[in-house]
Amino acid sequence: MTDLNQSNDTFSQDEFNAPKLPSGLNVLTILTFIGCAIQLLGGVFQFMGAQKNYDEREKMLQQVNSDQLPGWAKAMMPDPSVYEEMVTKSMENKIPIFILTLVATALCFYGALQMRKLKKQGYPMYVIGQVLPFLTSILFLGAFAFKGIGFAIGTGIVLLFILLYTMQRKHLRY
Repeated sequence: MTDLNQSNDTFSQDEFNAPKLPSGLNVLTILTFIGCAIQLLGGVFQFMGAQKNYDEREKMLQQVNSDQLPGWAKAMMPDPSVYEEMVTKSMENKIPIFILTLVATALCFYGALQMRKLKKQGYPMYVIGQVLPFLTSILFLGAFAFKGIGFAIGTGIVLLFILLYTMQRKHLRY
């Protein structure tokens, strides 16, 4: 009986000595999991809607050029030639874009899981997963994919999260 009590005491002491997940890292990883779900859904919808967008590109261009669209909305829309080329390239390369989206999402998710376990290896995986969509866009869509307010907002969020994770690296131990 005495041996059993001693082993339980040892386990309890190890449990108290285990490093705790800092609240900042906890919040970041939860937000990353939510972002991964959004990225996954966006990738699936982009893949499934590529043909429809391609088929309806003429209709969309007519709407952009119509007088019914307010000026502020026209300012947010890409140039018609850029839009047409981007939709065409998205359709032509929808399978590799989708596969690389899945890989990037998996890297971000796995990296965040590792960082929740306070493992240093999660940080570079996360950063690669965040940078991969930009490389995919350059490779398959070209530089014109980096125009517009959506790109600026997305880039800002990615840079903010990389910066916040960089500040949390001091907590990663293994």
